[in-house]
Amino acid sequence: MMMNFLHSRVFAWLLLGVALLIPWLMYPVFLMKVLCFALFASAFNLLLGFVGMLSFGHAAFLATGGYVTGYMMSQFGLSTELGILVGTLASAVLGYVFGKLAVKREGIYFAMVTLALAQLVFFFYVQAPFTDGENGMQGIPRGKLFGIIDMTDNMVMYYLVLAVFLFGFWLIHRTIHSPFGQVLKAIRENEPRAISLGYNVKQYKLLAFVISATLAGLAGSTKALVFQLESLTDAHWHMSGEVVLMTLLGGMGTVFGPLFGAGIVVGIENFFSGGELGSYIHIIMGVIFIACVLLFRNGIVGEFNKFIKKNF
Repeated sequence: MMMNFLHSRVFAWLLLGVALLIPWLMYPVFLMKVLCFALFASAFNLLLGFVGMLSFGHAAFLATGGYVTGYMMSQFGLSTELGILVGTLASAVLGYVFGKLAVKREGIYFAMVTLALAQLVFFFYVQAPFTDGENGMQGIPRGKLFGIIDMTDNMVMYYLVLAVFLFGFWLIHRTIHSPFGQVLKAIRENEPRAISLGYNVKQYKLLAFVISATLAGLAGSTKALVFQLESLTDAHWHMSGEVVLMTLLGGMGTVFGPLFGAGIVVGIENFFSGGELGSYIHIIMGVIFIACVLLFRNGIVGEFNKFIKKNF
């Protein structure tokens, strides 16, 4: 157990070192996109991997964070950190509303309720005048961090995105390794037993749902500033399906799995988007999903952990 802990800490420090140096070797905007989706997938994994709740509505939180941040930055000229904070809080409020309506259901019914609510949010953004509909909200200013640091430079923006990701990842890590996180795992493994032990399961589920929605909104707010654009793509149900793929591909219920899953999916999309196969990207993703389910059901990181435990 101690060796696994030490290995995970060493691995985390190695990843941090790579993250600090890699923007000097690769295009920072692509790396920022990976970090935003890695945070989004990690937030979703908190709900699915550690509570066992499959949500098909997380795109609503990603989009809400982006739209609210974009609107507040464009119309009121907020500083960068305030714009991100407002968008994140909006997603937290939406997550609370969704959670109050959805956590009373279980299994496929929970998934369908979250999907239906997310579709309502999608059609609201289609019709709302401030979103510019299918054209998207364009020209979102990045602002100045604390009113001082100009965020127009991609390298400066990258390190802000990295800091936001590290904060979100630390919060998830602390959550799943806290007594609260242990109760969430107990609910995932045997909900009736958790109820019999006296835990208010619905309240625990609601709080986990709100935390997950809040961090998804944080990812959306940051992403909107990175690309200075927010569109209906983030609110579409395809995005909710894509984050499921990222989580399963990397390793559901693992700490680092969503990072690798997001990196692979974003990398594949970026590689094929400019070529002749760009129109077949959804078919390619479907094939990857099928291969993941059939060949390595524990995901890349899950299978790697399984191999390490078996052979070492």
